Amino acid sequence: MNAIRPVAYASYGLLGLPLAMAALPVYVQIPAYYSGQLGLALGLTGWVLFLARLVDTFQDPLLGRWIDRLNGNISTWFWGSAAVLALAFLGLWLPPVPTTNTMYLSLWLAAMLIAAYTAHSMLNIAYLTWGARIDAGSASNEQGPLGAAAWREGAGLLGVILASVIPSWLMSRPVATMSRDLTGYSLAFAAILLLAVLVLLKFAPAWQRAKASATAPSWHATWALMQAHQGFRQLLLPYFLNAISVAIPSTLALFFINDRLQAPAYAGAFLASYFIAAAIGLPLWVMAAKKIGVLCAWRWGMVLAILAFCGAATLGAGDIVAYFMVCIAAGLALGADLALPPVLLAQLIRQDSSPASYFGVWTLLGKLALALSGLALPALAALDYQPGSPAGSALAWVYAGVPCAFKLAAFWLLTRIKTDPAGVSS
Repeated sequence: MNAIRPVAYASYGLLGLPLAMAALPVYVQIPAYYSGQLGLALGLTGWVLFLARLVDTFQDPLLGRWIDRLNGNISTWFWGSAAVLALAFLGLWLPPVPTTNTMYLSLWLAAMLIAAYTAHSMLNIAYLTWGARIDAGSASNEQGPLGAAAWREGAGLLGVILASVIPSWLMSRPVATMSRDLTGYSLAFAAILLLAVLVLLKFAPAWQRAKASATAPSWHATWALMQAHQGFRQLLLPYFLNAISVAIPSTLALFFINDRLQAPAYAGAFLASYFIAAAIGLPLWVMAAKKIGVLCAWRWGMVLAILAFCGAATLGAGDIVAYFMVCIAAGLALGADLALPPVLLAQLIRQDSSPASYFGVWTLLGKLALALSGLALPALAALDYQPGSPAGSALAWVYAGVPCAFKLAAFWLLTRIKTDPAGVSS
């Protein structure tokens, strides 16, 4: 088999850009937008996020199972999911309901979140499954997934840089032009998303079906296989704890910047520096994984993240330079969290199994972590924090201290993994 050309990997990876553009506002900017700009109560915003994310969480294994049963032609799946995501993205930014009516606004937010989450999951699970099945045509069966992950996450980081800078800039413009500006931004997102789907379907390495048979095994058989897979089970809890450690700061980042650091003018620059650092670190983590093993490289990434967020917990008003340093260090560590866990899972999946079902369970845990992170908002409301007012130490420790605890627990669990049946290096 001939080795896959870089242009084919790039064609696969391009879809990571709009998927990341959609994910960042939903997870980072929408909570602050609805509670700060549109006036929805902080506690209510958190509960809507939690419940909408909870609905999304438990549909992922079903979507993964559905994808495993697709009969080769996945074009309709990608086009339909992309259309729904584009419409939900527009609806999130431009709610056609009175912002003074709390009930209508919260219901609209819940509906658009569920639509965006569902469409994003439909695209993302199929997309990850596609990458896990890529065969690089080399002696090492991990080079295909590693190459796919590098291009996918690299494009994704570019997407989050765009999504961190542009909305922050739009929010700083006159209120009278905000509706027009957000409409243009949403339409540009839709165009990028549909172009990426077209490029994926036309020029990426072909979608590979499971080799075992034309018929996917029953759900019961697939579940039993996953339960019996020791390596898969070993990774689930540390992956979940690590996902929580990433989700909480993502949910609270803008609140921390605006009210703890009191530096809202720097919000776009902070987010951009974080994701640019992740983009720089991504190829470094991939190279490290090839030399010392994927599992070991991921553990070193966790150490760097812990050091960064321990520093963030001590910051206060005006600590702008110090927070830029935190963003750069945490961003470098983010590259490991983005690229390496999916590769670990891809290494564990056997060719005769149902990979989308594994990714469905995998993304379920990530979504559950995001759902739980939404509860940080009502918790802060209970601690008397309100958006727009100077924040005390409670926000700093929930934003940075709590994630460090989860990251330490995940690191400790990963240190207990030496080898596994798939040969994941420690």
